[in-house]
Amino acid sequence: MFSGIVEATGRVVSVEQDRGNIDITVECPFVNELHIDQSVAHNGVCLTVVRKTDTTYTVTAMQETLLKSSLGQLKAGSEVNLERSMSMDKLLDGHLVQGHVDQTAICRKVEEADGSWYFTFEYDASKGNITVEKGSIAIDGTSLTVVNSQKNSFQVAIIPYTYAHTVFHTYKEGSIVNLEFDIVGKYITKIMSQYLNK
Repeated sequence: MFSGIVEATGRVVSVEQDRGNIDITVECPFVNELHIDQSVAHNGVCLTVVRKTDTTYTVTAMQETLLKSSLGQLKAGSEVNLERSMSMDKLLDGHLVQGHVDQTAICRKVEEADGSWYFTFEYDASKGNITVEKGSIAIDGTSLTVVNSQKNSFQVAIIPYTYAHTVFHTYKEGSIVNLEFDIVGKYITKIMSQYLNK
């Protein structure tokens, strides 16, 4: 379980194909604190550390993960948002994030707003996911508040700190991002769907 508060960004050193999987090797500021079997969110996707050196660590993304996320687009030099799993003795600063990406979205617009930014994202609403005004959403693992919620799109407002300390500064029109919708909203949507289809 994660909070959606990005701890650091890392740099992808290499991406190697292993049959249907890919091995992603990353450099990051806290690599010396990691251990094998540890969970780390990479752009919102929970992956397990499988190898480690003094300066890098490696995680494996399987085919199911690659189908539902944007991790297959990573290459050497890519920046990724990183967050280690929460410990129960810490304050929850973001919202409950599982590290299980629901689907991807496309960045449709980036607008500067007097020192901050509005980002507009469009997603496939036929997959059954929804946003609500002022609700929570995780974009590439970053916990954010939805504004201008529409049937298949929404906006988020990004302050300068978030812009500089996450991969948001790399987004442009056409960028593909990972979305994890609010867990409470997903359960309510599922229950209502089953109730209405009786």
